Amino acid sequence: MRKGTIVKLLFILAILIGAGWLSFVKPTRLGLDLKGGVYVVLEAKPEKDQVIDDEAMTRLIEVLDRRINGLGVAESVVQRAGEKRVIVELPGITNSEEAVDLIGKTALLEFKIVQEDGTLGETLLTGGSLKKAAVSYDKLGRAEIQFEMNQEGAVKFAEITRNNIGKKLAVTLDGEVQTAPTINTEIPSGNGVITGSYTVDEAKAMATLLNAGALPVRAEILETRSVGASLGDESIAKSTMAAKVAVALIGIFMIIFYRLPGLVANLALVVFGIIAFGTLNFLDATLTLPGIAGLILSAGMAVDANVIIFERIKEELSFGNTILSAIDAGFKKAFGAIFDSNITTLIITMILFTLGTGPVKGFAITLTIGILASMFTAITITKILLKGFVGIFKIKRPELFGVRGN
Repeated sequence: MRKGTIVKLLFILAILIGAGWLSFVKPTRLGLDLKGGVYVVLEAKPEKDQVIDDEAMTRLIEVLDRRINGLGVAESVVQRAGEKRVIVELPGITNSEEAVDLIGKTALLEFKIVQEDGTLGETLLTGGSLKKAAVSYDKLGRAEIQFEMNQEGAVKFAEITRNNIGKKLAVTLDGEVQTAPTINTEIPSGNGVITGSYTVDEAKAMATLLNAGALPVRAEILETRSVGASLGDESIAKSTMAAKVAVALIGIFMIIFYRLPGLVANLALVVFGIIAFGTLNFLDATLTLPGIAGLILSAGMAVDANVIIFERIKEELSFGNTILSAIDAGFKKAFGAIFDSNITTLIITMILFTLGTGPVKGFAITLTIGILASMFTAITITKILLKGFVGIFKIKRPELFGVRGN
């Protein structure tokens, strides 16, 4: 066997080890339809003369994303749907009420001086000057929120406390007074504490809201839907069974009609699956039910590419060419048709990803990964394996390629 063939086989082995590690060691991120969780649709609502443009929607999505990250939902999806709507998917979340409350709350933090008649004065400082907030505990072990202002906010906070010694400074969240301590001295550091009858979970939720920032526009929750994990388990089980049946039927078909190339195509299909899942895990892509459909479709395209190649090889063998020259000519002649069909499909996936939302985007991503993996395995892996088998076992019989020998 040639040295070049050995190098190529080692190349395949290296790919299998790397992609296999990503496929089996690193867990695949599952979407809402497979893992269960909470699905929320929000709509931005303007107030008075407020204009909701692309910039406002972008900032709304950024704030929502930061809030959800505070919940620790790694597979979350926050994306725009239409002109003023946002879709939020929270896989694995069981407490839907708490999640929805955190997502939809305005979280406008304001500092106001309490007047002599007990009313609140004008807003002197907002949460926009906040640097960070964290949960702390007082001497009695009660939860409170410790905050720190940014440089500009610290200067303003020092001015407020210096000019209002002896008065009460009310800290409000969405218009509700959280605490109103008396100012005894100037606070130049920009640090403070929000106290109240908070549980630890309430304090953590408030700190998350403050760190994420206030919503730039009011967001009204239009729809909330909980998806049970059992539905996801059922979908995975059915998809797995369908994939097993499809792979088995394809494997039998390829071996019956193409003999040795069919066996090689089956091995290449295994390599395709490892590469596709490895790429998904490497990119931290979320696998959804439509995404599984995209992978199965791309697997079919990989088999179709092999069929085109093997038919060209059979033609070359029927002309009396040697096996190795027939393999080279078959791959060369089939390349144009395979490339054109896959490129047109990739153009469609780009359009779906650009214009689609939610499951459509997931389908487009997995189909794109599958197409690229199928092209690589059909054109490169299959050729290396096929020539490797011919070289190792000194195969010279055209019958092993599904044709009669000359």
